[in-house]
Amino acid sequence: MKADRPRRVVVTSPRTSAARPPRYPATREIDEQTGLGEVYMRSLVRAQLRLALFVCTVLGCVVLGLPLIFVLLPGFSQVAVLGVPLPWVVLAGLIYPAFVGGAVLYVRQAERNEARFAELLERE
Repeated sequence: MKADRPRRVVVTSPRTSAARPPRYPATREIDEQTGLGEVYMRSLVRAQLRLALFVCTVLGCVVLGLPLIFVLLPGFSQVAVLGVPLPWVVLAGLIYPAFVGGAVLYVRQAERNEARFAELLERE
């Protein structure tokens, strides 16, 4: 008798999950200039500004500190290196490498800030 019974038919919908709200990527928030996009951009700009102010402050202290050292310690002004006064050697020979080092530091940190920002956007 079991063979006489019709088989059950299971009817399923091709949509197996509920409708999801559309997901907006963070880059779209920035492109459309929404409030959230402004927060993302403001965070990046602040990080870059802090970095720029730090590098400029350090280099400014070095540049403005050297003449102050030479005024406060006049013995350094009398020292000569290969016939050139020490203040000239320091100003001509050590300031430019400090500027280049500051620039390299700034570029590396700025790229790192941008990479972190990109990672943040990809996670959202």
